[in-house]
Amino acid sequence: MRPAELDRVTVAEAADRYVELVRARTVTGALSPSTAEVYARDVATLVELAGEATVLDDLTGADVDAILLAFARRPDGRRAAGRTGSGSGARGGGQSAASQARFRRSISALFKHAALAGWVQLNPMTGSAVTAKERGGLRPQRRALTREQAQGLIGAARAVPDVAPAGKRRDQRTELRDAVIVLLLATVGPRVSELVRANVEDFFTNDGVRYWRIFGKGGRTRDVPLPEDVARVLQEYLSRGRPAVQDKALLLSWRGRRLARGDVQAVIDRVQARVDPDQRRSVTPHGLRHTTATHLLADAVDMDAVRRVLGHSDLSTLGRYRDELPGELEVAMRAHPLLRGEPGGPRESG
Repeated sequence: MRPAELDRVTVAEAADRYVELVRARTVTGALSPSTAEVYARDVATLVELAGEATVLDDLTGADVDAILLAFARRPDGRRAAGRTGSGSGARGGGQSAASQARFRRSISALFKHAALAGWVQLNPMTGSAVTAKERGGLRPQRRALTREQAQGLIGAARAVPDVAPAGKRRDQRTELRDAVIVLLLATVGPRVSELVRANVEDFFTNDGVRYWRIFGKGGRTRDVPLPEDVARVLQEYLSRGRPAVQDKALLLSWRGRRLARGDVQAVIDRVQARVDPDQRRSVTPHGLRHTTATHLLADAVDMDAVRRVLGHSDLSTLGRYRDELPGELEVAMRAHPLLRGEPGGPRESG
């Protein structure tokens, strides 16, 4: 039950009261007029994104996440079209990292006041999973796909239709290439720059195992064995899916040109559209790199082996690529290595 003293104000009402309080602080000199107007502008944006009739206490941490990310994607009207910013600009014309961090501070201050004023039972910012990165603005804390989501994406990539989509000639089909892109990203976890730089000659066979020689950062190379299913799809693409051109690039457009980094996201989105909605979740190429690391480590693969697959020079870097998985602690404790074979404990098979 809600406490009797809770004031179920709408977002718009709370914003009006809060902005009035903020502007009053300029009279005492506690805030400058320009700072107060920044708070007022950010709070007005919160009202727009949350909905003015929404009750403030009904907002959850997930709602705050959606608001923060919606703000991050909003075009920044202060940057003229076509003008390139220096390091703090946001990709794709969205808000800069500084603007996103400022917006978060503004609404965090509002919710802190709302908790003290009795407008909310619990500050929803405490349930937010969106954090400010040191560089690059706001991002969801979780980037890796769950096992079910990753398997849905991989399954959609491998299900190459026999019949060409309507309106496409045989030489315009890219399903096999798209499958190779998704499978390599999801199972090997290369950087997107490493993927688009790959050439056909970088793939070789040794003792019946197909390898990819990846040219990584700092001039370092690593030879990564491919899972059999991935090697099979790769060979099928090289045999009948890749345009017969002189270009040595592995990944080509149907016109025979090397793919650019920006093309890879479009490929992932196209494959995602074929995934069952219950398993579908948007993901970036870098998110698939996180997916590779997360599931290899969760499956007890040696940390140094995972480091070598991803091309890191230091084991400590893996911590940034390891996302928590729902239920993984419960699974780990059920299969505790010190209790295997003990009475009442899990039995080892075989």
